[in-house]
Amino acid sequence: MNRKWVLAPLVVFGVLAAFLYKGLSLNPTELPSAMVGKQLPMVQWRQLSGETIEAGEFLGQPALINVWATWCPTCKAEHGYLNTLSKQGVRIIGLNYKDDVELAQEWLDRYGDPYAVNLVDESGRIGIELGVYGAPETYLVDAQGNILEKHVGVVNEKVWTSKFAQRYFSGQ
Repeated sequence: MNRKWVLAPLVVFGVLAAFLYKGLSLNPTELPSAMVGKQLPMVQWRQLSGETIEAGEFLGQPALINVWATWCPTCKAEHGYLNTLSKQGVRIIGLNYKDDVELAQEWLDRYGDPYAVNLVDESGRIGIELGVYGAPETYLVDAQGNILEKHVGVVNEKVWTSKFAQRYFSGQ
């Protein structure tokens, strides 16, 4: 009976070590998304200007939907590259997430506005429907609003090239 009690901590340690080892090999930017392969939520989207818009009004061509906020330091890190993509003709739709509208407008005035459309999700309700974990997150959608890809974290040249560019330009 005493032998079992001696081996129990070793077994528990072995199981925990296996889980920790597996966890170290995971990439935190590759979070699964239940929305990939589905439509954007068909809700009334509010714009930074205060007006509402239907998804059909801002779709019609492939786009990146970038979830961002002024409180997010990583969003600031990616913002310059989003401006570059926008100047190259990539259509980007901004979704300002759980943020103050006035601060968001000041941010865009100060750092540039890469967004063809500026949407607002002050309460986080749309973020819940999209499956947003936090900011920044970027979704690739086709012209009909089907979500083709999701990326958690900074969009930079490497991410754009490896994850989005080919699908964006092919529209699928």
